[in-house]
Amino acid sequence: MIIRGSMIRQLVAAAAVGAATLFAAPALAQSTPAARTAAAPPAFDLVIRAPDPLRALLEQNLELRRYREVSDLDDAEIARLIVLGEKDARELLATQGYFAPQVRIAREPGPRTTLVVTVEPGVRTLVKQAGVEFEGDIATSTDPDAIAQREAIRSGWSLPPGQPFTGTGWDRAKSVATRELLAKRYPAGRISYSLADVDAATASARLGLRLDSGPVYHLGAMEVTGVERYDPVLVPRLARLPKGSVYDQERIVQAQLRLSGSGYYDSAFIFVDPASDPENATVQVTVREAPLQKLVLGVGFTTDGGPRATVEHTYNKVPGIGWRAVTKLQAEKKNPYAQSEWTDIPDPAGWRWSVLGRLERLDDDRLVTYSQRLRVGRFRNEDRIDRNYYVQYESAHVSNPRGVELTAADTGDGKALSVNYIWTGRYFDNIQSPTQGHGYGFELGAGVTLDDRHDPFQRTVLRYLGYRPTGKSRLQLRAEAGALFAPSGANIPATQLFRTGGDTTVRGYPYLDIGVPLPGGVIGFGRYLTVGSVEWQRPITHNGQPTTFEHTLFVDAGAVANEPSELRARVGVGTGVRWRSPVGPVEAAVAYGVETHQFRIHFTAGFVF
Repeated sequence: MIIRGSMIRQLVAAAAVGAATLFAAPALAQSTPAARTAAAPPAFDLVIRAPDPLRALLEQNLELRRYREVSDLDDAEIARLIVLGEKDARELLATQGYFAPQVRIAREPGPRTTLVVTVEPGVRTLVKQAGVEFEGDIATSTDPDAIAQREAIRSGWSLPPGQPFTGTGWDRAKSVATRELLAKRYPAGRISYSLADVDAATASARLGLRLDSGPVYHLGAMEVTGVERYDPVLVPRLARLPKGSVYDQERIVQAQLRLSGSGYYDSAFIFVDPASDPENATVQVTVREAPLQKLVLGVGFTTDGGPRATVEHTYNKVPGIGWRAVTKLQAEKKNPYAQSEWTDIPDPAGWRWSVLGRLERLDDDRLVTYSQRLRVGRFRNEDRIDRNYYVQYESAHVSNPRGVELTAADTGDGKALSVNYIWTGRYFDNIQSPTQGHGYGFELGAGVTLDDRHDPFQRTVLRYLGYRPTGKSRLQLRAEAGALFAPSGANIPATQLFRTGGDTTVRGYPYLDIGVPLPGGVIGFGRYLTVGSVEWQRPITHNGQPTTFEHTLFVDAGAVANEPSELRARVGVGTGVRWRSPVGPVEAAVAYGVETHQFRIHFTAGFVF
């Protein structure tokens, strides 16, 4: 950087200023605070007269503050300090873009010596011209990704013409531009040239930066260390960094998160060596394996089901087959269950075999449903899209504690065999706690009942969740629709039919309280479902800054019926407070059921779509 005129020729940091002052005044080095008695009075008082925030800058960093604690300075030493103090103040002001300040340090007589620093900063230097140039592959590449990266660096430059020039701002602008260069394609990128040409006479600065991208890097084979008990193919299949793909720092970070979150590894670190062959860059992966078995005990509470206790056992490598087995038991008054799911390791395309068995009891205070489910299929989880297809046998037996005479078709008492496909796409800014983006999902199933009639049926469910920023707040839009098509009177299992209401669907109503009205006040399952919600979310501020807490206002609506023409929405309105915790949102809400004329409290934790 060049500074023209009679001003200083280089910006220096405040810390360096102190070091320069020490070396420039060896006589004063003998009078350091450490060499003096702590009880001795200061040698002088210091008063700084300057505009804010320059006064705070000088008060915190001016070297004169250090030497005022030396109690035995003579007049000659104070005179030298005044000269050095003026130079020190000018250099500090230069870091903030003031290159022609008027600085005067006067010594006022009195019972105690007082040094008064008076500053008139003058005109602040503004950026007159700024240019970012490139060399290496990024300068000539016609690849759309390289062009987009090049333009993003230029458009993201944080010191455009018209902005005040400061040393810290100049350093930050170079750092951001370099970080954007290194983020994709060019891990060996560097700054090849930079210039800040400051003209103190005109209070203007011309900035120039040239980035050398070097060559494009393509990932080579993985070198994995730390693998002992699990299959070595797990790391590359979970990381999903195929050989030959272009270097992308974000994809590498996501690969690390997948490995550490897979349950097979407690930690994972991935490094691409910039010194390796750009056409076949070595990918070094270091993992620390998780134990073969894990037991998790949990307790919790929901407003839908009350207190609960859970036991979950994971066996990461079942002897003989090498699959993972996750078995979970839940003790809860309304919804106890036992479930075991066994999954294979992913194949080279990312697909896994899965077998699931589940026994469950659901008590909704009207009907008690005992269900059994056996599922065999395959699934694939990608960065944004999940796919799952499976064959499922299910059985539901419904008891009626109230003794109301109901048919099996009314209560969902039946058995069925079905083939199903589920697709979910998550396009959010943050998977754990999103603030913008959209999520889409659908379920398609077709099957046949396993009674004497063998009635066919088809089931479809569509889901949507969206976040739309509106200034400092946002709107959350949620919608779900489901339909089951089957002959009239078919004994479809309750697990294939619909009910809604509760913490995560229509607040203001009890769990699964929205369904088809049956005799005796019983709420039955229906063949058609609609749910919608609009929620306003705004961060709660403290001292003008947003916190991790948010205020919410919402309107939920849902309907269940056996015919589309019979759908009648039940509405809930309310307000709540949400904490955006590191593991996902935690919310407490109060909702009013417009149909029931009752208030209900709802607690939810985590984000699921």
